[in-house]
Amino acid sequence: MRKFLSLFFFFCLTGGIYQANGQTIRISTHETDLILKVAQNGRLYQSYLGAKLLQESDIAKLPVYVRGGTDGSVSTRGWEVYPGSGAEDYFEPAFSIQHNDGNLTTVLNYVSHQTRPLDANVTETTVLLKDKVYPVEVTLHYISYANENVIKTWSEILHKEKKPVTMSSYYSSMLYFQAPTYYLTEFSSDWAKEAQMSTQPLFFGKKVIDTKLGSRAAMHAHPFFQIGLGQPVEENKGDVLVGTIGWTGNFRFTFEVDNVSNLRILSGINPYASNYEIQPGEPFVTPEFIFALSTEGAGKASRNFHQWARNYQLKDGKGDRLTLLNNWETTYFDFNEAKLEELMKEAKDLGVDLFLLDDGWFGNKYPRVNDRAGLGDWEVMKSKLPNGVPHLIQSAQKAGVKFGIWIEPEMVNPQSELMEKHPDWAIRLPNRDTYYYRNQLVLDMSNPKVQDYVFGIVDRLMTENPELAFFKWDCNSPITNIYSPYLKERQEQLYIDHVRGIYKVFQRVKEKYPEVPMMLCSGGGARCDYEALKYFTEFWCSDNTDPVERLYIQWGFSQIFPSKAMDAHVTSWNKNTSIKFRTDVAMMCKLGFDISLKELSTEEQTFCQQAVTNYKRLKPVILDGDLYRLVSPYETNHTSVMQVAPAKDKAVLYAYDIHPRFGEKLFPVRLQGLSPEAQYRIEEINLMPGQKSNLPANQQTYSGDYLMKVGLDVFTTGKTHSRIIELTEMSH
Repeated sequence: MRKFLSLFFFFCLTGGIYQANGQTIRISTHETDLILKVAQNGRLYQSYLGAKLLQESDIAKLPVYVRGGTDGSVSTRGWEVYPGSGAEDYFEPAFSIQHNDGNLTTVLNYVSHQTRPLDANVTETTVLLKDKVYPVEVTLHYISYANENVIKTWSEILHKEKKPVTMSSYYSSMLYFQAPTYYLTEFSSDWAKEAQMSTQPLFFGKKVIDTKLGSRAAMHAHPFFQIGLGQPVEENKGDVLVGTIGWTGNFRFTFEVDNVSNLRILSGINPYASNYEIQPGEPFVTPEFIFALSTEGAGKASRNFHQWARNYQLKDGKGDRLTLLNNWETTYFDFNEAKLEELMKEAKDLGVDLFLLDDGWFGNKYPRVNDRAGLGDWEVMKSKLPNGVPHLIQSAQKAGVKFGIWIEPEMVNPQSELMEKHPDWAIRLPNRDTYYYRNQLVLDMSNPKVQDYVFGIVDRLMTENPELAFFKWDCNSPITNIYSPYLKERQEQLYIDHVRGIYKVFQRVKEKYPEVPMMLCSGGGARCDYEALKYFTEFWCSDNTDPVERLYIQWGFSQIFPSKAMDAHVTSWNKNTSIKFRTDVAMMCKLGFDISLKELSTEEQTFCQQAVTNYKRLKPVILDGDLYRLVSPYETNHTSVMQVAPAKDKAVLYAYDIHPRFGEKLFPVRLQGLSPEAQYRIEEINLMPGQKSNLPANQQTYSGDYLMKVGLDVFTTGKTHSRIIELTEMSH
């Protein structure tokens, strides 16, 4: 009887699969359609991904691309949405496991799907796929954001075999495209060289972007890309896909052009050294892959991402941001209470909201007087700060500013009490000499005891100092000496379980201290993903604060992230540039200073104070406005961007002359995003004391139509010269 019932349910299931032939799943935003269809073989295929179809009846006419044309269509393309390994598809699979009987093949059939609104703008679609031979299922998740034109997708893998199964690949998503040509824009990186953009055509075969660093994972490759369909990526025209993975560890993007010139894009965790064993009944959830498809170039896709991030993904995405003064480049490790209290007074004089104490405040047995000792021992150094953090907070309050602090809780120095007490908490090899990157090791975040310890660092600081107003959370080392004392025989799970442990801590901190703003830092910009930014209000783009280099770095990061999420500080890097130029570059993002006012002349101090005042007045435009990249530093000796308030009644235009050539012909900059019918008053701001603007259009009024079609003469032939221009709509 039991056998009969099993066969009955089996035939019901398979019958349900094949009866689903022709089932159509539409995942839409206001501007994009992703259409999935079930073919006669019971499997799910991508039928369309492109500009939104206006006629519902047209969707029925879309072909189902099945290898060999088994549904009657003439096609040799297999556009299966989540293909397993070992079947008839000849290319990179999305999913590979070894079953209990040793078989490596998985074929997933459509079972069902559900669609439900999350709010008036957001819709979630889930699709259940199952293997008919093995008890393995995959649930595909899609969340579409209609107004923002963004789609987020991930997969959830589950099995009910008798014993654990091992996965060798487990991508979050696979997307398909057909175009005459494909051009990939990637974002390479290194310390002080983040978000460097380069473009190349994609031909037959694979192009892979990945990272194997575990922690500080995006040090050499950032987890986002752009694809130009039919032409290289342009700012304001052409079909462009922008995609990013929400994963703070090893990721991989695979771009594969097949034998008939179709492009498939796989995005997910890098399976390098990460065959992952999953237990029966325990789901494995992949990271979120987020993408926007634009028919109006990269600029439109960027604004979609920025709006989506502020509305849905970024911690406190709709809230304010604190301007600050950091002590690091003024004091490095050499400070005491008196020095810090002077800097707090400078912060107040400058007009910023917060004073941030950086590295070097902790450690007693092994004092943190350099980067060789103290990491792990998060007790205030009595020799430097005898009255502790409470006194520093009181001093900041007395000065009239808030107080924030730097931590690097995932790391440990070999010279530390933590290492003496818990040597098994560090990731390191048990049978080889230890290699130290920056004199430190990474703590094993797969270990729940380590997670408790790391959470306890923040929790203790906040419990003892509830008025702490800001954390800078750093992560300076990749994982070296790859071995987890905690995981023991499950070493191939380290890279994944380590990151999951980090997220568990982030989540605990956010749940207990949801209002505390936090900066994500990783030796510069090596942590820049949208999963981590669920828990952080912003990230540090680069230790390189040379304003010329920052123009490129900020241009690159702006392709994916809103200004509100990007920290930029005024420092002493490149003193050949003026304090005005350095400040004007930092004004594009979340503004901070890492400089002592004593380094500046009275005139320069006055300028910085006025710049902070201007910034605070214009924050609604700078942090929440629409960004338009007008002139690229990669293409000219100048660069320009502008931010436009959502109501289009206010805008800020930035113009930078980098290294103009002698006698170079200059062209007007055409603005974007304004109301054509509106009249805008032009005013140059952020002028040095006593300086008058020589901008030809200053104090003049122009229509938005004129400004967008004719433009403004804002560039000069001056080296490292800058202008910030405020546009205000005139009342009728």
